[in-house]
Amino acid sequence: MTTLTLWGHSCVRFDGEAGALVIDPGVYSDLEHALDGAHGVLVTHEHPDHLAVDALAPRIGAALPLWGTAGAVDALVAAGADPEHVHVVHAGDELDVAGLHVQVTGEWHALIHRDVPLVHNVGYLVEGRALHPGDAFVVPDGIDVDVLLTPVAGPWLRLADAVDFVRAVAPRRLVPVHDAMLSEIGRGATDGFLARLAGQPVRLDVGESLTLAD
Repeated sequence: MTTLTLWGHSCVRFDGEAGALVIDPGVYSDLEHALDGAHGVLVTHEHPDHLAVDALAPRIGAALPLWGTAGAVDALVAAGADPEHVHVVHAGDELDVAGLHVQVTGEWHALIHRDVPLVHNVGYLVEGRALHPGDAFVVPDGIDVDVLLTPVAGPWLRLADAVDFVRAVAPRRLVPVHDAMLSEIGRGATDGFLARLAGQPVRLDVGESLTLAD
């Protein structure tokens, strides 16, 4: 059995029978709970809401290795992370992290504005069932997704595009993430919009979990 727990914004933790991995421990996340006892970290890209560099760099080591884009790895090494335990990934890679199988998708961040340079962004498909896309709407081919972690707010995002993303992936469950910029009223309005056009969202509070389907 594998559980998924939300720890704020885009930070989620997967706990399996052999260990736990964390995706996108950023500055808006509850890092202490997310990383407690974790065995590996995955980072979609280097933006601070997905990667809290200063907090994470001292933790990286043999007991907590990290995989991410070149930009994320470079930022961590510059901040003092052990270079032997940070690894660059690209779309098409497959990993075994904390006993969990991970497929890498990608690999560009969605356009924020033509004057803002694009950075590399990868997504992670965990156990073939849960997809974390980072800040992009990349649709994996031929994958029956159980849980789609769906970004719902940000300077690069239109809700219309989020709806089309959900429709294209056709998950059994959609969990809204990337919503630190929203008020409670905004979250409610966003959930209602998704429910009307894409399917009823599963809203997780910080620290709340769900179990992935077998």
